[in-house]
Amino acid sequence: MSFSRRHVLVGSTALVAFTGLSRRARAQDAQATESYANQVTGYGPLVLDPEGILDLPAGFTYRVIRQSGETMDDGLLMPGKPDGMGCFAGEGSQVILVCNHEVKPRHRDLGPTGIGHRLRDQLPADKVYDTYLDGHPMGGGTTTVVYDLAEQRVVRQHLSLTGTATNCAGGVTPWRSWLSCEEIELTAGAQSNRDHGWVFEVPADAQGLVDPIPLKAMGRFEHEAACVDPATSIVYLTEDKDDSLLYRFIPTTPGQLIDGGRLQALVIDGAPGADTRNWNGAILWRMGDWLDARWVDLEDVESPHEDLRIRGHAAGAALFARGEGLTWGNGDLFFACTSGGANRSGQIMRLVPSRDGAADRLQLFLESADEQVYDYGDNLTVAPWGDLLVCEDRYTEERTHLRGVTPEGQVYTIARNAHAENAEFAGVCVSPDGSTVFVNVMDPGYTLAITGRWHSR
Repeated sequence: MSFSRRHVLVGSTALVAFTGLSRRARAQDAQATESYANQVTGYGPLVLDPEGILDLPAGFTYRVIRQSGETMDDGLLMPGKPDGMGCFAGEGSQVILVCNHEVKPRHRDLGPTGIGHRLRDQLPADKVYDTYLDGHPMGGGTTTVVYDLAEQRVVRQHLSLTGTATNCAGGVTPWRSWLSCEEIELTAGAQSNRDHGWVFEVPADAQGLVDPIPLKAMGRFEHEAACVDPATSIVYLTEDKDDSLLYRFIPTTPGQLIDGGRLQALVIDGAPGADTRNWNGAILWRMGDWLDARWVDLEDVESPHEDLRIRGHAAGAALFARGEGLTWGNGDLFFACTSGGANRSGQIMRLVPSRDGAADRLQLFLESADEQVYDYGDNLTVAPWGDLLVCEDRYTEERTHLRGVTPEGQVYTIARNAHAENAEFAGVCVSPDGSTVFVNVMDPGYTLAITGRWHSR
């Protein structure tokens, strides 16, 4: 049976309950520190998937809607390494998914033209941002998928951005586009003909390849994710480095990022150069604490020397531990610091932008004290029912999980990667009607659609 058509019903009448997880959860609760005794039940214990793909609670179903290597409607192949992803309303019961593919320069055979670039002649040269030194197209970019929620099937899919590198995460905009972020600083002449480390914009309604225009005013660094404040059109940006900064981009023309703007980095008020990571016994703050925050302008943001964060920190910007997933909430935003915290299992920050010129407010919303409960949170989104959905990406024997986090900062388990590859979850997003959660599994390159009793936690 083709994975793209597989439909698995997970229920206690069909399968054996995954009771080991619930026993472990009780043990974890008993061992949790006073500040982190916060694991909750969520939707109940997981149930083993006989297909060996995804363990879910009873009453939930998943469908593998596509897989890397499939031929898309434009004749090209779905690239490997599906990562960050955004969901947009489409016509009727349809939604549109725009998906990044974190195809690194070394992944020469995982791009849309296949092994040996055998389909390279199908790519129009003016739509390819960059090539290797030998002239073959670089394999990173985005695909666009139209999915029908009622019929539970892919209507069509196509390549929408190509010739980029290591497109990790990104974010949706209020004007119906996806910001695709390159998580790499690659200088022309080493492996490629052009510099990399940019943000690209992909309209959700694009019917084919878009013009690959780097938004250079948004900075050149190892970009991770982006989100937009709908009230101001300010774009917030994370950076996947151990000593990363949090950035914001103030566009010259709201909704027109191509017109340029001003790039800034966050500074803790009264504590220039503050270290939010809580590493090595240097505890700046604890879960639930708030700090005032302001912003400092950055210069030379195209960063030819790949030192933007270093110069920003010297100007007072705060340090974060691998800023990754970033999402807009209800007048606030949340971002994951994957290796933050005293035991380096992860933090989630909450930022409330000021509307009256006063300082912004930054909260340590969550800090993991137990990797069994929350470990290396990466891509995340705010669900319509108010919880955060967070992808874990640590490759361990414990397996990666899709976690939920309540508005009170309590953690529960939604799903477990049961596939032999044990790859990270990525790209979690929710259909506008709240019926379907979409998530990617990086290897072997699945996109999953999960349905169930989302509103009954």
